[in-house]
Amino acid sequence: QVQLVESGGGLVQAGGSLRLSCAASGRTFSHIDMGWFRQAPGKKREFVAAISWSGESTYYADSAKGRFTISRDNAKNTMYLQMNNVKPEDTAVYYCAAGRLTTTSGSYDYWGQGTQVTVSS
Repeated sequence: QVQLVESGGGLVQAGGSLRLSCAASGRTFSHIDMGWFRQAPGKKREFVAAISWSGESTYYADSAKGRFTISRDNAKNTMYLQMNNVKPEDTAVYYCAAGRLTTTSGSYDYWGQGTQVTVSS
């Protein structure tokens, strides 16, 4: 079992920055791949970014490339999503997930409760 808790969401102006954190407990964090997903009102949950257990491999949705950076600190059992130059369309509930390194939500076994990110124009 893996327990995940997101934090760092909030209200930010367009063009600003925000860093989300995902604290993990339970199963050995350093041996599991992780990802970030988001879900806006009335829309399906979508992939944002993923990182391998070692941190050596990262993947991004086209909407996140060049603006978001996923990283992890295995010593702290924490994963991060640095969001720069945010846009109103980034407004969503952001979820961290643990599982297999893919862009598909169904491949992730464990999920956090989500943290709200709201970008004002």
